[in-house]
Formats: sequence, C-alpha cells, structure tokens
Amino acid sequence: MTNDLFDVKPETKRVNRLPKNPDSEAKGRFPKWLHLPMLKGETLFSTDDILKKYQLNTVCEEAKCPNRLECFSKKTATFLLLGKECTRACGFCEIAFAKTPKPPEEDEPIRVALSVKQLGLKHVVFTMVARDDLSDGGALHLAKVIETTRIENPSVTIEVLTSDFTGNLNSLDIVLEKKPEIFNYNIETVRRLTPSVRHKATYERTLTILSHAKETKKARFTKSGLMVGLGETNEEIFETIQNLQKVGVDIITIGQYLQPSRNKLAVKEFVTPETFTLYEKFAYSIGIKHIYAGPFVRSSHNAESILKILTEKTPSNDTILEYGNSPS
Repeated sequence: MTNDLFDVKPETKRVNRLPKNPDSEAKGRFPKWLHLPMLKGETLFSTDDILKKYQLNTVCEEAKCPNRLECFSKKTATFLLLGKECTRACGFCEIAFAKTPKPPEEDEPIRVALSVKQLGLKHVVFTMVARDDLSDGGALHLAKVIETTRIENPSVTIEVLTSDFTGNLNSLDIVLEKKPEIFNYNIETVRRLTPSVRHKATYERTLTILSHAKETKKARFTKSGLMVGLGETNEEIFETIQNLQKVGVDIITIGQYLQPSRNKLAVKEFVTPETFTLYEKFAYSIGIKHIYAGPFVRSSHNAESILKILTEKTPSNDTILEYGNSPS
C-alpha cells in the first residue's frame, strides 16, 4: 500500500530512539562533536578503485564505520578477511550473519598483498569475521595473509584484529607465530552488558585471549577496544580498563557507539568529550601505555600513528627478526 491511495497523506509519528542530547548548543538531534565534515579528493576514489580491482572487503564498508571517508582519503583501509559474512550476530555490528559462509578464497592472500603494495601502505590492519564453521576458526588463512603480505611488502608493519577462535589457543598461536607488531582483540563493552551486546564471546574469555597473547611475547604490543553509550557506568569502564591492564594490554581504544541500522542496539547515551578525557586520565594513572579515546575513535582508526607513538615511548633492542619479518 502506498500513500497515493490516500486523499490526504497520513501523519506518521517519528519514533526518536536517540538519547537526550547533552549539547545545549546543538542544532539537531546529535551533539556538535558527532558531526563530521564532508571530505573530498581524488585519493578517496583511488582507494576505493584499488579495493574493487582486487575484489577485497573492508570493515570500513561492511560495518558502516563513520571514519571510512577519512581513512579512504588517506589511502588507508582495514581489510576484512575470510569473506563478509560472520557466524556471529552481535547486537552492535552491521556485518552480515550466516551460519555457513562461503569457503575462504585461496587467492585472497595475494590479492591483499598486492593491494597493500599499490596503496603504498606502511602499516596495515587485518581484521576478520568470526568463522566458527571452520575447524581452526580461520587462523591458517589469516596467517597466510600475513606471510604473503610481508613477502610482497618487506617493510610493512602489521596489526591483526582477530576473533576469539572460540577460545582455541592453538588457533590463536598460529596467528601469533607470524609475529604481528600489534595483536588486537576487542573486549567491546563492560562485563554486565556483554551477554546482550556480544554473541558467543564472553568477557572472561576475552581477557584470557589477551593474556595469552601477551604471555607468548610474539606480538610487540597488545591492544583492545570498547564502545561507550550502551548504558554502562563510569565505574564499569574503570573496572574494564583495570582488567585490561592486569592482563598486560598496552593500547586501549574507546569510542562512542553509534547504531548502524534500525535492527541493532539503540544508543543509550551520547558521551561527552570531557568523559573521554576522564577515561584517558584514569588509564594513564594505572599504567596503560597508550589510550586513544574520543567520540569517533574506532579500533583501527589512526592505527599507524598509534604504533609510531608507542614505538617512540617504548625504546627496544628488538631486531627486525624478532618483530615483523620473521624468517619462518
């Protein structure tokens, strides 16, 4: 039925699922700190063309990241490996769900490696959909992507944002043996909200994954991120930061959750810039090496800059063979 069938268009009441706007100066429903400028430039389209040429997926597009235009304009992107269908249906994530996604594409490693070369990336971030349908959770495929990328791009630094491999530490070790500069696994939210926000993943298992990654010393830095605005309290955020510090996490990212579509979890609060500053001060006070917190912060946002900052903060005698271009 369409509105053409009516003599007078029916009135429709718009349901406002957004929380109260804390910005008294805002002109719309969103606070001013959640408005982004429109970006222009040939580089944005060039990045998209290269990704299409090699038929690659990015989490930027599939998850509707608000920073995708900024990143594309800088000729960077976060590669989404193992397809664009996930075996989990988390309440915050827009990536498509499938119980039996398509098999991994054997030529994806070389396509990724060549695109990294053409984009001229110095630091690359690989993330993945959860592949609970595969016996190793997709670990061997991810390891092959890392290996092939380093062959084609010997000087590139690599960051991986993995799934939890359903707690299979053997699968995790397959990835860690490739010695990425940064290993990232996101805790996503506070303990109390985890069951309603995440599908299958648990708070405690996340800490176990991060702890194991740190203990192996295969990655130079470990990293984790979480969203705010889902109904958590400041005390719960402080507790989560403390839990991450206890398992040796070096880098924490905290950003505002933004509902990607109508069917996903609603935003409960617009967190102010002052609150993000509060989180940063607390994290540094308990020994976190680096925290990146702000409304538009996402796990992979400005990842290259974060690695550079951490490397400068953390003088190391490690040789290039110990992190990165392993001969194995």
